[in-house]
Amino acid sequence: MARNHKPEEIIGKLREAEIVLAQGGTVADACRRIGVTEQSYYRWRKEYGGLKMDQARRMKELEKENARLRRAVSDLTLDKLILQEAARGNF
Repeated sequence: MARNHKPEEIIGKLREAEIVLAQGGTVADACRRIGVTEQSYYRWRKEYGGLKMDQARRMKELEKENARLRRAVSDLTLDKLILQEAARGNF
């Protein structure tokens, strides 16, 4: 069953996994303890490793803003192309 974790939850689980690993546990033990697959653990570590809660929250906000701006640019580019076609008289 897939579940979307919030960045704050992910960072907390990564810290919990780090504790297990520091105590001599294996990655498999750490993943079992935090309730995720090893693949998810490594993906999360790649994306969120070393981030603090506020940094992760800000990163997600910036990603949303970036996506919004990309959509706006693509819409404006399409409008511009349509207007150029109309100005040339090629309907």
